[in-house]
Amino acid sequence: MLTGFGNHFASEAVPDALPVGRNSPQHVPFGLYAEQLSGTAFTAPRADNRRSWLYRLRPTAQHAAFTPSDAAPGWASAPFAGPPSPNRLRWNPLPIADGDFVSGLTTYAGNGDVATASGVAVHGYTATRSMIAALSNADGELLIVPQSGALTLVTEFGGFTVAPRQIALIPRGVRFRVEVDGPVRGYVAENYGAPFRLPDLGPIGSNGLANPRDFESPEAAFVDDDDATLLLHRFQGRLWTTTLGHSPFDVVAWHGNLAPWRYDLCRFNTIGSISFDHPDPSIFTVVTSPSDTPGTANADFVVFPPRWLVAEDTFRPPWFHRNAMSEFMGLIEGTYDAKAGGFAPGAASLHNAMSSHGPDAASYAAAVAADLRPHKLTDTMAFMVESRHVFRPTAAALASPALQPDYDSVWSDFPKARLP
Repeated sequence: MLTGFGNHFASEAVPDALPVGRNSPQHVPFGLYAEQLSGTAFTAPRADNRRSWLYRLRPTAQHAAFTPSDAAPGWASAPFAGPPSPNRLRWNPLPIADGDFVSGLTTYAGNGDVATASGVAVHGYTATRSMIAALSNADGELLIVPQSGALTLVTEFGGFTVAPRQIALIPRGVRFRVEVDGPVRGYVAENYGAPFRLPDLGPIGSNGLANPRDFESPEAAFVDDDDATLLLHRFQGRLWTTTLGHSPFDVVAWHGNLAPWRYDLCRFNTIGSISFDHPDPSIFTVVTSPSDTPGTANADFVVFPPRWLVAEDTFRPPWFHRNAMSEFMGLIEGTYDAKAGGFAPGAASLHNAMSSHGPDAASYAAAVAADLRPHKLTDTMAFMVESRHVFRPTAAALASPALQPDYDSVWSDFPKARLP
């Protein structure tokens, strides 16, 4: 694995396969084909421009026409037709069903429109077997969050594993395959908007939150065979398929700043209060997809890892809250400090814009009675996908037996405040 994020990398599986200087791109070593993969417009500002050069055994244009595929019946895309709901929603963990990563995708909710490259969708996944086909997604990048069981991601850039407490990103258009060794479950954020990047730190300074050096991209590796391979391709909210006469993973060398990456959530450097008041959850942002409104994200990925809680005269769990942004949450392991029950690892919740939410009655009672000494949260790893756009839940998610019909009841037992 290569370290770093947003920088320029180079990797070759065969010595001298990468063109250098005047050898590029007309005279590519070994007769390899040069292909540029652009994740942003050519004219995007240099700091935001994402692209890599791939040097492969065959051009990716070498395939027959696509035809529609029904391999992912649970995978929905924006725009979402269902009406938005102001109700607080929560789902139990998805049961693990027999199938692969693609057939096991279940969409909870989403927003935006793939046609205008805006918004984000959130999915759950389960799988018991490896994919045989390869997959690419022209609609957006895929941020994969394992909750149970590790995945092996075989990509054009090389392969790597991603396990619970880690996340992985597959850029828009990159061909990949998910391999598993036993049952797995997790979450996927499908970002239709601007590519995820590190947030600016502002007054925090030059260190803290997710550090660039902790992001890893794979080293070049390639498969040289002429076996027929099914390729699934997501395009404008629909899945298509074609058959290649060879492996799609035939990149011998690559260089650039657009590549899959892996990040260990345990390396996130949390920043908190040592005096009073509860910092906003934005202080836990790992990566952000900016919108056209500065400071208002198309999508943020936020993590709540093990951490010290140190503050004077301050309520420690997340407080009662209404937010202009919409929040989708998942739990990777342990417990979440604002919920005493009902939110198990693998579960999910949705609080849309200005929907009142906060700790349940049991969590609140324990927090206000707690001795406010420094306390470390250890058995926890939760995350949130936050968006400026309201999430529209899918009809399937609303009809799912995993949806908890009594979620509102967690706030029903609060007594009225007593005035003097």
